[in-house]
Amino acid sequence: MEEPVGYEAPSWNRIFQMMLKQAEKISKSGFKPDVIVGVSRGGWIPARILSDLLENSNLANVKVECYEGFNEVGKKATLTQRLSADVSGKRVLVVDEVADSGRSLKLVTQHIQEQGASQIKTAALYYKRDSAFTPDYYEEETYCWVVFPWEIKETVRSIYTKHKNRPARLEDGIAKLKTAGIPNWLTNRFVKELSRDK
Repeated sequence: MEEPVGYEAPSWNRIFQMMLKQAEKISKSGFKPDVIVGVSRGGWIPARILSDLLENSNLANVKVECYEGFNEVGKKATLTQRLSADVSGKRVLVVDEVADSGRSLKLVTQHIQEQGASQIKTAALYYKRDSAFTPDYYEEETYCWVVFPWEIKETVRSIYTKHKNRPARLEDGIAKLKTAGIPNWLTNRFVKELSRDK
């Protein structure tokens, strides 16, 4: 596994600003979803925010897994939880946090088509330029590994687990998170918790 090109760690405020822009884009495009589907787990929070901003409380869930580990995108996306709502004949907005390999969004779109949706649009906060799937709506392009506020401990744990026997590499990985904007006190707290759990 290669280390990421770099880390990007958007703040809650930055994410909300991005979501405001995305809601405006969706509204201006004329697309009015009947159902908003969050791709579990990363797309749950953006889907909920769009539910609020678009004033649409019809929120559903689907779960896909395609990561094998930290910064390791698996070769295959697997649907592990089917769509939680009836979308037959409905307009559907599928929301994820990032279009990384594109496999998740592609699989979910196919699954929703099979469920009889009349129209499907996709949205993500970030789009990686080498993704095999381009969302209809996205806010930023990146090559970085994006660390969202709802997955900071998970990210620190992954770096810690990978490098705990190589202190210099661990220190470098944590320093890169700090450079990306994750507060020192938070990374230090999680590293301390993890070192106690050994």
